[in-house]
Amino acid sequence: MRDQDLLLIALYALLGAGGAGALGAVALRILRRRSVAASLAVVTAVAVLAMLAGTLAVAWAMLLSSHDLTVVTVVAAVAAAVSLGTALLLGRQVVRRCRELVEAARVFGEEGTFTTPSVPAPAELAALSRELAATSERLTASRERERALETSRRELVAWISHDLRTPLAGLRAMSEALEDGMAADPARYHRQMRTEVDRLNSMVGDLFELSRIHAGALSLSPTRLNLYDLVGDALAGTDALAREHGVRLVGDPIASLPVEVDGKEMTRVLSNLLVNAIRHTPADGTVAIAAEAREGAVVLSVTDACGGIPEEDLTRVFDTGWRGTQARTPPGGAGLGLAIVRGIVEAHDGRAHVRNVTGGCCFELTLPAPA
Repeated sequence: MRDQDLLLIALYALLGAGGAGALGAVALRILRRRSVAASLAVVTAVAVLAMLAGTLAVAWAMLLSSHDLTVVTVVAAVAAAVSLGTALLLGRQVVRRCRELVEAARVFGEEGTFTTPSVPAPAELAALSRELAATSERLTASRERERALETSRRELVAWISHDLRTPLAGLRAMSEALEDGMAADPARYHRQMRTEVDRLNSMVGDLFELSRIHAGALSLSPTRLNLYDLVGDALAGTDALAREHGVRLVGDPIASLPVEVDGKEMTRVLSNLLVNAIRHTPADGTVAIAAEAREGAVVLSVTDACGGIPEEDLTRVFDTGWRGTQARTPPGGAGLGLAIVRGIVEAHDGRAHVRNVTGGCCFELTLPAPA
């Protein structure tokens, strides 16, 4: 066969197939908002008709006999019918899987829980189902955190309202007594008023600090410090309170471990833990603080003799407003100290943990060791 004949055959095939392809493109544009099954049927029809049109155009150009032309046309028509039937069957299956996925997504939107369809689906739809299931799990966890936070906020508002009302009522009563000249010992009243004002100021400061932590506005200035110095400063700051309560402060041998922390904030963390431990340890009890290096981290621990925390409360110890139940007498604060401890430690990429030990509990702070 000459090259010219081959080029002519290719031209006729291109004209026939190109016409079918153009019609298919128009049909796809018209049906672009219809079902996937319709689009699959159009694509299959375009492929079959393009082959049929190209074959017939070449056959007519080659001037085949009517018998041969009929045979070619019948064979191509049967192939087209089988191909279209297969495409429609595949399209129905895909549409069914899509409808099941849409129904699962609708239930997800109404109930907040996504259930993956049990019928096997194409890889793309299966991947979409897995992503929706993962999103459902993340949303469920987020809702749980939101509910816990809302419960914590309600409890905090109730406790703060009570804790503010008590000193304010006392201040009002003492100021009225001084104003009316009914105070037998004005100096004592003044000292008591100063104490209540300091208590209120401490509560307001804790609330402000906690709001900064929750808002992500806590600004840290990490520097390389010696853990020995940090612990020494915290012990010195709480020594007077320990003597007042008759509690022994014990600093286990503290190694000179370097840490990358904000000195001011970490001193506040240790002071909060020590003050909390001293207030919950009976007279003649012991509060011990220790530090050690452990697998690329520095672990600080404060152990008291409070008698332990109920197991059901261990997960709530660092919640905002938590102030203990049976084993721990609520202190004079608003239950914000441990929440501040966790917030500051987590801001340093660390972790705060509590566990019961013999006769009390142990608070552990795990901080990343500096490079």
